[in-house]
Amino acid sequence: METHVSIRGLSVHYGGHHVIKGLDAEIPRKQITVIMGPSGCGKTTLLKSINRLLELTEGVRVSGQVFVDGADVYGPGVDVEEVRRHAGLLSQRPFPLPMSIYDNVAYGRRIHRIRGGRTMDEAVQHYLEMAGLWLEVKDRLRSPASRLSVGQQQRLCLARGLAVEPMLILGDEPTSALDPISAQGIERRLVELKRDYTVVLVTHILRQARRLADHVIFMYMGELVEAGPAAEVFWNPREERTRAYISGAF
Repeated sequence: METHVSIRGLSVHYGGHHVIKGLDAEIPRKQITVIMGPSGCGKTTLLKSINRLLELTEGVRVSGQVFVDGADVYGPGVDVEEVRRHAGLLSQRPFPLPMSIYDNVAYGRRIHRIRGGRTMDEAVQHYLEMAGLWLEVKDRLRSPASRLSVGQQQRLCLARGLAVEPMLILGDEPTSALDPISAQGIERRLVELKRDYTVVLVTHILRQARRLADHVIFMYMGELVEAGPAAEVFWNPREERTRAYISGAF
């Protein structure tokens, strides 16, 4: 297993509330890592620590180190916007920009001045195809993104994130607001994308974790309880709290 993200001594406070407590974790490259655990255990906080989105919350304090490809994203002189570009977040609910389908995908490439050897038209088509949306929207690219269904909007947000050429895809329960068919579509895309990207997902749905995970991080009360290959964690967990959670005891 080649490590892509290495987390060392991560602690996060929201005001006086200690949310993550000295956590160490490894996230392997080009696999789907699922962060799971009961509500309020710090899953989303851990996810957002990877691309420094935590700092947009007032009163948050972060200590420790998060290494991506060996570089500490919390180190001095780090360009936070570049950190966020290389580790985009797919949220629980899609938030398309108030513009056309085409401009949603093109927006990030324009502001970051990404060329990549493609014309903008070619890039928009390429990333919509990667997100599995091209055939559904190719005849209405100039229509407002708000007219898409919720499932289509989520795939558009995925295309928008891919268009800025990230290294990591972060998903914060990205199927929780979707109908079952749309959720299956997002799951299929994520499985395909792990061939080229490292994917990190937060989910509270054990069935989804079992379907998607190559690697698992199980958290409880802000602490990492157990981590490892999905088959080992699900079928032969070392920790009693992991066994209890998987069996549905809490």
